[in-house]
Amino acid sequence: MSARLMPFQHAQRPSKGAVLSTVLIAAMGIAIWSLRRQKAPKLQVECEAPICDVIPSLAGLTLSTPVPGNSVQVHENGAFFDVLIERIRAAKKSVNFETFLWKDGVLATRMADALCERARAGVAVRVMLDDTGGKKMADATRQRLRGAGVKLQFFHKRSIQNLGLLNDRDHRKLCVIDGREAFVGGHCIVDDWLGDAQDGCHFADVSIHVRGPIVHSLQGCFCDNWIGETGELFIGDDYFPKLEPAGDVLMHAAYVKPSNSASSVKVLHHSILCIAKKRLWIQNPYFIPEPEAIDAMGAAVKRGVDVRVLMPSTAGSDSPMVQRAGHRNFEKLLKCGVRLFEYPHTLLHQKVMTVDGQWCAVGSTNFDDRSFETNDEITLGILDAATAQRLDGIFEKYVARANEITLDTWNKRSPLKKIREHAFYLVNELL
Repeated sequence: MSARLMPFQHAQRPSKGAVLSTVLIAAMGIAIWSLRRQKAPKLQVECEAPICDVIPSLAGLTLSTPVPGNSVQVHENGAFFDVLIERIRAAKKSVNFETFLWKDGVLATRMADALCERARAGVAVRVMLDDTGGKKMADATRQRLRGAGVKLQFFHKRSIQNLGLLNDRDHRKLCVIDGREAFVGGHCIVDDWLGDAQDGCHFADVSIHVRGPIVHSLQGCFCDNWIGETGELFIGDDYFPKLEPAGDVLMHAAYVKPSNSASSVKVLHHSILCIAKKRLWIQNPYFIPEPEAIDAMGAAVKRGVDVRVLMPSTAGSDSPMVQRAGHRNFEKLLKCGVRLFEYPHTLLHQKVMTVDGQWCAVGSTNFDDRSFETNDEITLGILDAATAQRLDGIFEKYVARANEITLDTWNKRSPLKKIREHAFYLVNELL
């Protein structure tokens, strides 16, 4: 039997159009990547001074300034909204509200009622929602707010002109009332934030209510994205009144995101790792530190700092994939001497740090690359022992029901889990 000879066939060359399309797609990919490219700060800060003496440095590094003369109140879980809504209803001049998540329900109805009532009473009410986080706001709610006179704006709407910014979200949670008082923290406008973290359907969170000159900085933070989306400027006593001291608390706000440099919130969170002398306790729902941050935590442990991290477990998280991405770093953290605790009962959503019983931070910032390098965030640094003690008490309350992760137990997890952790870690900024 003779073999049949087949005619030689030349490989088909790609058309010029296909080549051009490939080049354009590659160029677009590079352009989008380069929009947010930043250099990571080198964590090699040597500081012998206590944290109370370096607040001007912390503020300056984060493009802020220390502001004395403030008061602060800590509010937990669903009780926070009772205070927030009460203060909105008492507004006389202006309400500027900014948040990431809004989902229609009991809480959203309460918020919409208060905002509409103030707008109809002649108060200037502005609401900035992230376009992705606010997509579950019903059309009827949008029409109701706008019909009452509320200026409603969405951050980075899906459009061709925002193509390179679609991964850049407004994750801030902020409300400024009459330019005289403000709220900052982690609470979102979703019914899961009601209640008192009693079960998996009711989340835990922390926000703060502040008065005093720091409110001007927080009003400036709201202006950041409002002007960027609308171009509207607002001035005068309705927004920036003269503010007398309201207490004796020194504060500084981190929220600026300069081009081609690390964001202020990243510089703040990473600097703190190098400054702590005795204790560094972190509460954060999405804890995925970069390698240099892990090394800085290990260096802190070596100099005698008690470093602990409290976070939800995959069972308690609203995003188990993010928790699994964070698990990729657990072995190195544990070997460095960092103590890790996972809370399985519900989502712990508070973004809190305390240092040496003197300084603390509260805001919207997660301890991960998405918050540090992509999202718009805000964190308030607070030099006040009483507030730090209150936040340490919240840590102790939840850690009592948490599971501490040990190195021996962690090393026994299956190879499949390790592979999955590495896979999720590779895309953690997109989760």
